[in-house]
Amino acid sequence: MGRHKGGKNQSHTKEEKIKYVKMMLEEGYSAKKLEKEYGISHSLTDKWRRKYLEFGADSLENQKKPGNPLCKYSNKKNLSKEEQLEYENMKLRIENELLKKGYLMKGDGTIVKFTK
Repeated sequence: MGRHKGGKNQSHTKEEKIKYVKMMLEEGYSAKKLEKEYGISHSLTDKWRRKYLEFGADSLENQKKPGNPLCKYSNKKNLSKEEQLEYENMKLRIENELLKKGYLMKGDGTIVKFTK
Protein backbone atom coordinates (compact mmCIF):
# COMPACT_ATOMS: atom_id res chain seq x y z
CA MET A 1 0.00 0.00 0.00
CA GLY A 2 2.41 2.70 1.15
CA ARG A 3 1.71 6.28 2.03
CA HIS A 4 0.97 9.22 -0.20
CA LYS A 5 3.64 11.80 -0.89
CA GLY A 6 4.16 14.08 2.07
CA GLY A 7 2.14 11.82 4.37
CA LYS A 8 3.22 10.53 7.74
CA ASN A 9 4.32 6.97 8.39
CA GLN A 10 1.69 4.87 10.10
CA SER A 11 2.41 3.77 13.63
CA HIS A 12 0.74 0.74 15.18
CA THR A 13 0.50 0.01 18.88
CA LYS A 14 1.57 -3.27 20.40
CA GLU A 15 -2.10 -4.20 20.94
CA GLU A 16 -2.95 -3.60 17.27
CA LYS A 17 -0.02 -5.74 16.15
CA ILE A 18 -1.05 -8.58 18.48
CA LYS A 19 -4.63 -8.35 17.19
CA TYR A 20 -3.51 -8.74 13.58
CA VAL A 21 -1.08 -11.55 14.42
CA LYS A 22 -3.81 -13.45 16.29
CA MET A 23 -6.13 -12.99 13.33
CA MET A 24 -3.49 -14.67 11.19
CA LEU A 25 -2.71 -17.48 13.64
CA GLU A 26 -6.11 -18.25 15.17
CA GLU A 27 -8.65 -17.16 12.57
CA GLY A 28 -6.69 -18.23 9.50
CA TYR A 29 -6.33 -14.81 7.87
CA SER A 30 -3.51 -14.56 5.37
CA ALA A 31 -1.18 -11.57 5.24
CA LYS A 32 -2.61 -10.65 1.82
CA LYS A 33 -6.18 -10.76 3.15
CA LEU A 34 -5.25 -8.45 6.02
CA GLU A 35 -3.66 -6.09 3.51
CA LYS A 36 -6.85 -5.93 1.45
CA GLU A 37 -9.21 -5.48 4.42
CA TYR A 38 -7.17 -3.22 6.72
CA GLY A 39 -4.63 -1.61 4.38
CA ILE A 40 -1.57 -2.90 6.24
CA SER A 41 1.33 -4.15 4.17
CA HIS A 42 1.47 -7.95 3.97
CA SER A 43 5.25 -7.90 4.48
CA LEU A 44 4.78 -5.91 7.68
CA THR A 45 2.14 -8.23 9.15
CA ASP A 46 4.25 -11.23 8.15
CA LYS A 47 7.25 -9.72 9.95
CA TRP A 48 5.10 -9.17 13.05
CA ARG A 49 3.93 -12.80 12.91
CA ARG A 50 7.51 -14.12 12.71
CA LYS A 51 8.64 -11.90 15.62
CA TYR A 52 5.64 -12.97 17.69
CA LEU A 53 6.29 -16.67 17.11
CA GLU A 54 10.01 -16.42 17.77
CA PHE A 55 10.23 -13.91 20.64
CA GLY A 56 6.69 -13.51 22.00
CA ALA A 57 4.35 -10.56 22.41
CA ASP A 58 6.96 -8.27 24.00
CA SER A 59 8.93 -8.20 20.74
CA LEU A 60 6.08 -6.24 19.11
CA GLU A 61 6.64 -3.25 21.41
CA ASN A 62 7.55 -0.09 19.48
CA GLN A 63 11.26 0.69 19.78
CA LYS A 64 12.50 4.18 20.57
CA LYS A 65 14.46 5.49 17.64
CA PRO A 66 17.87 6.98 18.35
CA GLY A 67 18.26 10.66 17.68
CA ASN A 68 21.12 13.08 17.37
CA PRO A 69 22.68 13.38 20.85
CA LEU A 70 24.17 16.79 20.06
CA CYS A 71 20.78 18.24 19.15
CA LYS A 72 19.65 18.77 22.74
CA TYR A 73 22.69 20.97 23.38
CA SER A 74 22.95 22.83 20.09
CA ASN A 75 19.32 24.06 20.26
CA LYS A 76 19.77 25.73 23.67
CA LYS A 77 21.01 29.30 23.89
CA ASN A 78 22.26 29.26 27.47
CA LEU A 79 24.02 26.09 28.53
CA SER A 80 25.08 25.45 32.09
CA LYS A 81 28.75 24.77 32.75
CA GLU A 82 28.05 21.03 33.01
CA GLU A 83 26.10 21.01 29.75
CA GLN A 84 28.88 22.92 27.99
CA LEU A 85 31.40 20.31 29.13
CA GLU A 86 29.15 17.42 28.04
CA TYR A 87 28.63 19.07 24.64
CA GLU A 88 32.34 19.63 24.12
CA ASN A 89 33.09 16.06 25.26
CA MET A 90 30.58 14.64 22.75
CA LYS A 91 32.00 16.73 19.92
CA LEU A 92 35.52 15.50 20.71
CA ARG A 93 34.36 11.87 20.85
CA ILE A 94 32.72 12.20 17.44
CA GLU A 95 35.83 13.85 16.02
CA ASN A 96 37.96 11.05 17.45
CA GLU A 97 35.75 8.38 15.85
CA LEU A 98 35.88 10.17 12.50
CA LEU A 99 39.66 10.35 12.66
CA LYS A 100 39.81 6.62 13.37
CA LYS A 101 37.74 6.00 10.25
CA GLY A 102 40.10 7.99 8.03
CA TYR A 103 38.64 11.48 7.96
CA LEU A 104 40.73 14.65 8.32
CA MET A 105 39.56 17.78 10.08
CA LYS A 106 40.35 21.21 8.67
CA GLY A 107 40.96 24.13 10.98
CA ASP A 108 37.39 25.39 10.56
CA GLY A 109 35.89 22.02 11.59
CA THR A 110 34.93 20.80 8.14
CA ILE A 111 35.57 17.16 7.33
CA VAL A 112 37.66 15.90 4.44
CA LYS A 113 37.86 12.19 3.61
CA PHE A 114 41.16 10.77 2.51
CA THR A 115 42.03 7.36 1.14
CA LYS A 116 44.92 5.30 2.41
